[in-house]
Amino acid sequence: MFDTAAAGSASPLFVAVVGLAGACLGLLAHALIRRALPQLAGEATTRLRITTAAATFALSALLAWRLGIAAELPAYVLLGIFAVPLARIDIAHHLLPDRLVGPLLGGGLVLLASAALAHGVAGDLVRGVAGSVILFISYLILALTSRNGLGMGDVKLAAPLGLYLGYLGWSQLFYGGALAFVAGGLASVILVLKNRGNKPKEIAHGPSMLAAGLAIVLLLP
Repeated sequence: MFDTAAAGSASPLFVAVVGLAGACLGLLAHALIRRALPQLAGEATTRLRITTAAATFALSALLAWRLGIAAELPAYVLLGIFAVPLARIDIAHHLLPDRLVGPLLGGGLVLLASAALAHGVAGDLVRGVAGSVILFISYLILALTSRNGLGMGDVKLAAPLGLYLGYLGWSQLFYGGALAFVAGGLASVILVLKNRGNKPKEIAHGPSMLAAGLAIVLLLP
């Protein structure tokens, strides 16, 4: 695991630089997604660009503040950058594209493997891979055996989230998975109340999963 003694001790300048880098990469990712998935990316409005930049800046800066100058930081910034378009697309289309989930998993694996190699903590990477498998299988079983609205996109998203959470520890993996269902349940209640008691046919679980995973990374010691 990254050096917890350095967590939260990053200088304001470092946090700001990482935040700006995240915002720029978020805008670049948005442009690439518009080219690769034009039917899902949404219109290239100024408001959407500003929202994307602001969200990725905030997530990247928070991750820099939380992790400090750690070899794992690029991997978690990547998670923050991908979380923004994934959440937006899932809310709008109830879809988590493989062309985004796959690179998130592959990129995270490469970056975390590099960090583990740099620190000589292969066990963290092994735990992360195990977490990826565990969370993926858990979501697959739930999707196949229950009627809670989980789709295969949610199942696939569980793999990279399990990797990122498992790399940090078993507690992070457990609480991240549990919090995702709590957040999803709250979102369902809000939607039911908003629709005056009529339960919506589809509920986007991806944003809850991503929010829960990032919250655990940022808040759990």
